[in-house]
Amino acid sequence: MIAIVRVRGTVNVRRDVAETLKRLNLKKPNHCVVVPETKPYLGMIQKVKDYVAYGSIDLETFKKLLKRRGEVKGLGRLSEENVKTLGFNSIDELAEALYSGKISFKDVPQLKRFFRLRPPSKGYKSVKKPYPEGALGNWGSNISSLINRML
Repeated sequence: MIAIVRVRGTVNVRRDVAETLKRLNLKKPNHCVVVPETKPYLGMIQKVKDYVAYGSIDLETFKKLLKRRGEVKGLGRLSEENVKTLGFNSIDELAEALYSGKISFKDVPQLKRFFRLRPPSKGYKSVKKPYPEGALGNWGSNISSLINRML
């Protein structure tokens, strides 16, 4: 699974890049989505790499992301009671099913596909330079550290 965090806004963005961000459900800065590592998604990431930070997310960070920032349409925050209405026993069970690929976000239509995060503590290094000097591009497995700073 790949986590994608939008870092930059949409001022002076080419139309095709803005459309790709919209299709990824990254409508605002500091929004995050988790997508499977498939060829179509990798192509979309390549197109928007100058506006997002991305990398492979581990299961523990994905569970924490669902617990703290997951939302159910019409019910608010994702909680243990809300998960039972989705047909799962716990948030951990839902996270493991999504992470392993047994189900996708499309199979759970009440679950919002994006996570609204706060700006990272201590801020981004730069929103105009690639990762190690800045915040853009491929973070690899270090994306978990960025997401934890944003939770």
